Amino acid sequence: MKEVPIWEKSNLTLEEAAAYSGIGINKLREITNHRNCRFVLFVGTKRLIKRRLLDEYLEQCSTL
Repeated sequence: MKEVPIWEKSNLTLEEAAAYSGIGINKLREITNHRNCRFVLFVGTKRLIKRRLLDEYLEQCSTL
């Protein structure tokens, strides 16, 4: 099975999102705990980050 590069995945794990964005796992977990977070997807108890929406969110932010 071929490994898909992070920048081609539509959804990322917290670890992948941290490596991709440079934001720590704990900070990502804190941000995605909010009910109005648009870029989090829960599959059961697994938390996935929607990569494109995360990019859009980060472009609009000046501080985290």
